[in-house]
Amino acid sequence: METIPARRGKAAYVKKGQSIRIVNTHGAQVVDTWAFTASMLTEFMSMEHTRATLTKLVPRVGDGLYTNRRRKILTMTADTSRGDHDTLMAACDSERYILLGVKEYHDNCTDNLFAAMQALGLTPPECPSPLNLFMNIPWDAEGTLGFAAPPRPVPGGYVRLRADMDLVMAFSACPQDILPINGKAGKPVEAHFTVTDKIPRASP
Repeated sequence: METIPARRGKAAYVKKGQSIRIVNTHGAQVVDTWAFTASMLTEFMSMEHTRATLTKLVPRVGDGLYTNRRRKILTMTADTSRGDHDTLMAACDSERYILLGVKEYHDNCTDNLFAAMQALGLTPPECPSPLNLFMNIPWDAEGTLGFAAPPRPVPGGYVRLRADMDLVMAFSACPQDILPINGKAGKPVEAHFTVTDKIPRASP
């Protein structure tokens, strides 16, 4: 099992047909998630193209996730969390924390993505809008969004994704500690992931 360190990022190569299980180890940690095609980093998982294809805001088990070329890159095959995932919010960055009143440098998911990819010798062309796993962003009928709702913890809850092409996945254990998206304590913690060749069979 690989660790996504608290406030940091991690990336890994994944082959077509392999499964990736992302574990919310402590139950209240948002994990920003990206996927890039292994052959061409300019093609990547795109939330806007996924929403248009699924015609829904949150992917569920059985749904595909699509690239900016409208090809299916991943399929969600399991979800033991409460299903709170976000496809609307951009990854946090230095400018975001400046707007929140932070004066000094603050760890952020955008920098975590680039650092994680660079650890593999890769440079992504941009920071796409991520799939924010385990992030609770409520919306209402008038289209109002909010950051005030803390996560609904399921310690050990996980999402499992199947790779539908060779790809590079990157994760960030979101370092947001100004807003309560990682719980009221505001203390980001580590998460974990595993890459396996086959989806494990359910216990009898």
